[in-house]
This record gives sequence, structure tokens and C-alpha cells, in this order.
Amino acid sequence: MLDRAVIDALFPADLPEPEHWEQRYPARALPDGAKVTRFGPSPTGFVHIGGIYVATIDRDIATHSGGSYLVRVEDTDQSREVEGALAQFARAFDYFDLHPDEADDQGDYGPYHQSARETIYLTYVRELLRAGKAYLCFATKDELADISARQQAVKLPTGYYGSWAIWRDATPEDVAAKLAEGTPYVVRFRAPDDAVGQRTSFVDAIRGELEHEANRNDTVILKSSDTSPRLPTYHFAHAVDDHLMRVNLVIRGEEWISSVPLHQQLFTALDFEPVTYAHIAPLMKQIPGGKRKLSKRKDPEAGVDFYIEAGYPSAAILYYLRGLANGRLAEVPLTDALATPIDLAQCGVAGPLVDLVKLEDISADHIATLSGEEVYDAVRAWAAVYDQELSSVLAESRELALRAIAVERGGDNPRKDLRKWSDFRAAYGFFFSQLFTPLTGAADERLAAVGLTPTVASAFAQDFVASYQQLATQPEWFDQIRQLTVKHGFAPSPKEFKKNPDAYPGSLREASQLVRVALTGSTRSPDLHAITQALGEDEVLRRLRVL
Repeated sequence: MLDRAVIDALFPADLPEPEHWEQRYPARALPDGAKVTRFGPSPTGFVHIGGIYVATIDRDIATHSGGSYLVRVEDTDQSREVEGALAQFARAFDYFDLHPDEADDQGDYGPYHQSARETIYLTYVRELLRAGKAYLCFATKDELADISARQQAVKLPTGYYGSWAIWRDATPEDVAAKLAEGTPYVVRFRAPDDAVGQRTSFVDAIRGELEHEANRNDTVILKSSDTSPRLPTYHFAHAVDDHLMRVNLVIRGEEWISSVPLHQQLFTALDFEPVTYAHIAPLMKQIPGGKRKLSKRKDPEAGVDFYIEAGYPSAAILYYLRGLANGRLAEVPLTDALATPIDLAQCGVAGPLVDLVKLEDISADHIATLSGEEVYDAVRAWAAVYDQELSSVLAESRELALRAIAVERGGDNPRKDLRKWSDFRAAYGFFFSQLFTPLTGAADERLAAVGLTPTVASAFAQDFVASYQQLATQPEWFDQIRQLTVKHGFAPSPKEFKKNPDAYPGSLREASQLVRVALTGSTRSPDLHAITQALGEDEVLRRLRVL
């Protein structure tokens, strides 16, 4: 074991003792049962929708228990940091209104970026070295590769442990010689001597009692001495941070279950009170023959920006995610589900499927409950970022937009063709002259689906324009089309036309579709009379006159 003076010389002379940090970050004054949770995003890539899933649960449990929810950026792996990742975190938190109680400069337990906590970590690394619970390791990459190859040759678990840990029991003289040479080193945690072949158990807040092989590896806890700043690995940093930030419930993905034995050892070695872990099943995707984890590399819908850029209402996504966490919440109305606490005990251990079709149904149902003004404001806010032309049109034509949005939104069965804000242009764009391309004449290819010859279509449209009245009631308005079909020799019904198509130029169906395509550019649209009321007489006639 190294002399204390040798150990202390490796660290800044003014490095505080652990008591300093214990006083700086005292136990929180919280009610019994209050949970302090944390979400730890890493700026090494985009925000996964699974991160929002976990953060939703984090905040919900902290809030409903009277505790605190904090965001701690885990940026110790600075070599892999992706430019713009932190801005994406902020964008995601804003969009989903998942603002933490503590983060950045807000809160008494910061800094909330691990890269700014170097001094804190060094204090506790030094403490483990002083206690002989950690040691300096000068093993090179080649030596580590050789150890791994020899272990594989004799079919032993690979790793740096026991007699394979060549610096675990090095003499103080050998260590001093390496230090004198200026050889770079890492600091490794000394796993308990009896860990090899042992098993350990712990109680998971979701899965109950779990048993796992004890950690045998002497894990690196402080990265190489030739780097600056001297940052720890995640395993060590999270133990120190969760203790000093007084986190008592860690909700994270199930891929971390295998790390719990190491984390238990670190908490014990540091004389910290262990936290409770809750390991969430990952979000899954249906594929032919089964399902797999939703993948950052393979699935666009894994990224949070996919949902933001498409304009899914955040309330609909949060409702959907809460239903994945607790199935009972998917069976109650959105407002109730968002207000009902999530229960960890009701979180399943099988990964729930992310079904975009189901999400779009939920989103359409939610949008159908919003007022016209709420839809207008939400679309404008989305378009201001993702569709500048639409944003300008909406700003110029607010009253028309509100009339358009109001079409078929009343009653017990409101239209639900708006599933996300990016659908607005396709569903409502024809209402706006700036976005609508009028027909070029009776031979326009969009009229091909109607089934009328250009000559018949032109004659009917011209007659319709000549006698057109902007009538207030649907039956009276539609009777104008009905009367003209008689005048132009159309079949009295689609059934009659189908029986003898050569005897008629068309039927009432073809006539109404002609008007529909002229006004909307499509054979599918909301109620024609409602459209004319929103467009106004002048615009209706302008679109019909081109035929």
C-alpha cells in the first residue's frame, strides 16, 4: 500500500477532504417517502425517445412524492461529445415541458455537469487510495490486450481481476519507479478479494429481488493521468454524484442491471448509503418475426427530434408514454392520465412496443378536442421553425385559417385528419390561395379521377358559375348542383349511371366531384358546403372559372 504522502502528492495540495463536501451538500429536508430522482443525459448523441420516457417517470415520481427531480449532464467522456447535443436536450425539455427542479445554475447541489465536478471526484478517489481500496495501474494497451488473449485461450472470463491484475499488488517501490519515470497511469477500484465466483442480490423497485454475479473486475475509476481535466469513469462519478446530490431513487434502463454489483461495491467502499434502483424495460419496435430495441442507428422514430419536427403534440406523446409505463393510464382520458401518478410497481419487465399508428390515433383524438384557436397557435408555433411559408400564410390569413380549422370540427364525430402539425399543409393547405394551385382548365390531370370529359366538365362548371349563389344552408346550396345535373342530362343516381354509362355524361356523384376537385384539388375533402363557407364566394368562383 502506498504511503499517504505519496498518494497526496498526486493531487492538488488544496484538495478538500470528504467532510467539506458532506457539509457543502447536506441531507435534504424532505418529507418522509419523498423521492429525489435524476435524469443523466450524455451529450454523445441525440436524445432518444426512451430518455424522454425515463425523464417523464423521473419527474412524475419526484413531484408526486414531494421530492425533487434533477438533470445532471454526464459529460465525462468528452472525446465523444457531439456538437449541438446540449442544445437538443434543452429543445426536448422545452417541448415536453420536462423542466427539472434542479439543473445548470438552478439548485443547491450543483454543478450539474459532471465535467465541472473534477475537484469533488478527486477528493473521493484520493480517499479510496488512502484506504487501500483503489490503486495506481500502469498497464499499457498492449499488456491489457495480452491479458485478454491469454484468458480467452484458457476459456476464462476476460477482465482485469485477481492474479491477472498485474498492478493490483505492486510494491510501493515499483509504483514509485513508474511515477518517477512520468509513466501515465489510471486509478482502479480494488474489487473485494472474495468477489470472484460469488453472487450478490439486490431489490429492484420494479423487478423485485434480483441476483447477479458479483463484480470481480478492478474497474478504472479515474482516467489516465496524462489527460486534463482528470475525470472519472461513469461508474465512479455516478456513485459520488448520487450520494452528494442525495438522490435516493435511480430510474434507468435495464442494460444497467449487470452494473449494480459494481455500484454496490463502490457505495460500500465509499461508505455511502446505497440508492434504490429501478430498471425500466427498453422501448421496442415490431419487426417481422418478433421485436427488437428501438435503435438510434436504425429507427428515425428513436430520436426526439423526429417527433418535434413532425409536430406531434407533446401532450399526446406524454400520454402515450405514460400508457406504455402503466397500462391502466392508457385506458383513461388524456387529462386524467397526465395528472395520475405513475406507479413503478405497475411498470412491466417486457419492453413495450412503440407503435406510431397508435400514437397518431391518440394524437388525432387529442387535436380534435382542441379549440380552433389552440390548433392555430400550435401550428403557427411549429411552422415558425419548420415551415416558414406556412407560417407567413397563417400570419396573413388568421381569420381564414380559423374558418378552415372549424370545418367539420363540431358535433360528436369531429374530423380527425390532423394527426400532427406537419399534416396541416396537406389537410388544410387548399384553403389558402398562396398554397393552392388552381386547375389549369377542364383538361387538368387532377380531373381525370372525376370521369367527365373536358367538354362536359367545362360546360357544367361554366353553368354553375353563371348561376352560383353562396347559400347558407347545405341542402339549399347542394341543390344547385342537383338541378344542374338534370339540366345537363346526368343520370339521376350513381346506380343508374353504372347500369348504363353510355347513356349519360355522368351522375350527381361526378358532378359534385368536379366541384370538389376544382375547389380543393382532390377527390377527398371535408363537406363541400362547409368549404365554400370558409373560402367565401369570390374565391369559390375564382377557382371554378378556370374550367
